Amino acid sequence: MKNLRRFCLRVGFFFSGLLAMVMSSLARADYSWNFPTPVTPIARDTLEIHNHFMIVITVLFVVVFGIMIYSMIKHRKSVGHQPAKFTGPTGTVQWLWALVPFAILLFIDYVLMGIPAYHAVIDMEDTRTKADMVLKVTGMQWKWQYEYPDSGIKYLSTMSTSRDQIANKEAKGEHYLLEVDNPVVLPVGKKVRILLTSTDVIHTWWVPQFGVKRDAIPGFLRETWVKIEQPGTYRGQCAELCGKDHGFMPVVVHAVPESEYLAWVDQKKTQLAAAAAGSGKTWSKDDLMAAGKDVYEKQCAVCHQPEGQGLAPAFPALAGSKIVTGPLLSAEGKLLKDSHVDRVLNGKEGTAMQAFRETLTDTELAAVITYERNSFGNKKGDLIQPAQIKSLR
Repeated sequence: MKNLRRFCLRVGFFFSGLLAMVMSSLARADYSWNFPTPVTPIARDTLEIHNHFMIVITVLFVVVFGIMIYSMIKHRKSVGHQPAKFTGPTGTVQWLWALVPFAILLFIDYVLMGIPAYHAVIDMEDTRTKADMVLKVTGMQWKWQYEYPDSGIKYLSTMSTSRDQIANKEAKGEHYLLEVDNPVVLPVGKKVRILLTSTDVIHTWWVPQFGVKRDAIPGFLRETWVKIEQPGTYRGQCAELCGKDHGFMPVVVHAVPESEYLAWVDQKKTQLAAAAAGSGKTWSKDDLMAAGKDVYEKQCAVCHQPEGQGLAPAFPALAGSKIVTGPLLSAEGKLLKDSHVDRVLNGKEGTAMQAFRETLTDTELAAVITYERNSFGNKKGDLIQPAQIKSLR
C-alpha cells in the first residue's frame, strides 16, 4: 500500500506540473499549439499527416500506459501476488506476448502511418509535373540570390533590420530579423519549381507556411516546389548553422495574383535595365560615395563591421588595409592580382571573402570600392568608374 501511495503521488506531481505549464502557456496571447496555417498543398499534407500520427500515437500511449498502470495496481505484492519464476521465453504464452505486439506495431507503422507518409513524400519530390515557372535560389553568407530564368531577373535579398535594432540602440520593429530589402514575388495558384544551391556552405531555405525546408548545398542543385493558394506575405529564414550571421538570413515571399506578378516582372526588368545603363555614364566621387555607403552596409558591414574594423582573423579590417590602400589598377588599366579591385571582383579562395562579380552590378562594385578607399580613415582620394569595372569583367 505504501508503494501504491508513492506511485500515486508521483503521478499527481507529474500532472500538476503539466497543468501549470499549460496554464502559463495559455496566458501568452501569441502562443500557438499547432503548425502555422498551411498555404500550399505540401504544408497541408504535412499538417494532416502530423495530426493523423498524433491520434495514432495518443491511442497507443493511452492503451500501453493503461495496461501498465492496471497491471501495477492489480498485481502488486501487497495484495498477495507472487513474482513468476520463469526466465526467458519458455512457453507459448511468452512468445505470444512478444510477437502479437510486434505484429500490431508493424501494422501501425506500415499501414496506418506508412501509406499516408509515402503518398506525401512522393508528392513532395514531384517538382517537374505541371510546373508553371522556375525560381533559382542561391544561398551565400549571409544573404539569398533569387533568379527567374524565364524572365531574366536576378537580384540579391538581404536582411533590412538595422544594426542599431540588433544592438538594442533602437526599438525593434514588428518583423525584427524577418524583413528584407528585396523579397521574393510569386504568383498565387501557380506551381513553382524551386532549384537550390549555395556558393559557400550549406544553407537551408525554409518558409514554415509552405511546408518547405530544403538544404542548399555547394556544388549540388537540389529541388522542391510550392503552389501558394492564398495571397499574402510569408516569412521564413535559413535553418542551417551556416556561420557567424546564421540568424540574419531571412526569407520573405510576397504571394500576389498573377496580374500583379506580371506587373512586378515588368517593373523589375526596368529597374535592372536602368542599373545596367548606369555603367555607361561618368559618376562623380560624391555620387559613388553615397551609393557605395548603401552597398557596403548591405553587403560588407556584416563581416568587416560598420566602421571597417573587421573581426580578426576571419574578417580583416579595411581601415588601414594594405589591399584597400594599394593601387587600383596597373599603369595600363589592367587588373592587378590581389589588388583591391581583384579582391572584390574575384574574392579569395579558402577564405570567407566571396566573389561579387556575379552578384553586384558594375555601378555597385565601383561605388563600394570607391567608398572603402575613402572611408574608415582611408584617404586615397581616388575612384573607379563603373565603365572600368565593366571592361574588367
